[in-house]
Amino acid sequence: MENIFDIQNLGKRFKSFQLQGLSFSLPRGYIMGLIGPNGSGKTTTLKLMMNLMHKDTGEIAVFGQDHVKFEREIKQRVGIVYDEPVFYEQLSMRRMTGLIRPFYTRWNQAQYEGYLKRFDLDETQKIKTLSKGMRAKYALALALSHGAELLIMDEPTSGLDPVFRREMLDLLLEVMQREENSILFSTHITSDLDRVADYITFLDRGKLVFSQEKDSLYEQYRLVKGAPEQLTESLRRELLGVNVGEHGFEDLGGLDIRGEGLLMEKPTIEDIMFYLTRENGHGR
Repeated sequence: MENIFDIQNLGKRFKSFQLQGLSFSLPRGYIMGLIGPNGSGKTTTLKLMMNLMHKDTGEIAVFGQDHVKFEREIKQRVGIVYDEPVFYEQLSMRRMTGLIRPFYTRWNQAQYEGYLKRFDLDETQKIKTLSKGMRAKYALALALSHGAELLIMDEPTSGLDPVFRREMLDLLLEVMQREENSILFSTHITSDLDRVADYITFLDRGKLVFSQEKDSLYEQYRLVKGAPEQLTESLRRELLGVNVGEHGFEDLGGLDIRGEGLLMEKPTIEDIMFYLTRENGHGR
């Protein structure tokens, strides 16, 4: 299976933070969710992929090409949507698009205008007057209108209302079904990933915790709940980061955990991230 990108032993050192030997990849045609607590290295990883920051160690290949040597060619085939898109505030969307369009050899004006209509955007409106949701729609229209094969999204749904978040996710699924595109989606809203992601990559304090198929995660863990008296020492040793309350406990465990009266539930991505982060020493 062809990979849309491959990252091997990626490292970057800062004064107070270090990205340490990350290795993961994404097959073409799939969506990967990139998750982790604040400061885990998600945005740094995305910037390194796009050569917006220089790596200290490792190799990055996008479309099978070195991300530095073939940077110009790669960026023709990548669409990027950031949490806070950087546009010239005083310009209208029409003038802003006029500055951006010449950089892309495969720009599709009809497709762009179709997205403007779909998102109910008036191209004569100035950037400074756009709400956060409208800016996100505009950034997404730009990213999807030049034949991008890989869409990189850094917290794109943060602060958006639930209606447009749902519209955006539906559009991403539509784009995926229509073409052999791939999406790398960094977000704190893990419920979005429960719905659309095929793979999950989890970073914590600059280290890779796991990168695997979402369905295999669901098969690997169960959310375990029970009364306080059921939390024996032997059971505690099998769990990760026990969350004990007045009326019971909740934790993440493997499929082999057994106990009379225990409630076993399928975890969400947020459950898995929360308890693995606690296990790694956060929140204690």
